[in-house]
Amino acid sequence: MKNLKLIFSAFILVLSITSVSAQYGYGNGYGYGNGYGRQRLDSEITTNTPPQPEEIPVEVTVGEIMKRMKPELKLDALQEIAIGNVLKESIREQGIIMKDEKVGQEQKGKEIQALAETTNRKINEFLNPEQKELYKKWSEEKPNSKKKSKRNK
Repeated sequence: MKNLKLIFSAFILVLSITSVSAQYGYGNGYGYGNGYGRQRLDSEITTNTPPQPEEIPVEVTVGEIMKRMKPELKLDALQEIAIGNVLKESIREQGIIMKDEKVGQEQKGKEIQALAETTNRKINEFLNPEQKELYKKWSEEKPNSKKKSKRNK
């Protein structure tokens, strides 16, 4: 459960980052380059806002999780697809929750916790009893292994 929380927290952080691009020519003869765009360029330079990294697609994130999960839980192809779809839906929901500016951080935490529990329940529906035990161990071990690796560095 802790591992799932950590994974979801990481996804939320990744999904909350958006990239911004401007549509002006910046003086190179394209777009608004020599008029309004030039003034816009000058004002953007003075704000000194660093560029934000690009958002990682949900499919890539789910693919990474499934690469680790599939061999450890001994999932078949149907289980892999079903669990992958559950994770995609969950990550998208997390992104929506995190981007909601009307809700406070405490409420977002509660909503994400509820989403994590729902996701766990849905994943467990696709697993047999042996896999459920492996999944429980897998989700509990992941945060601990990351902490150990950080300590070793």
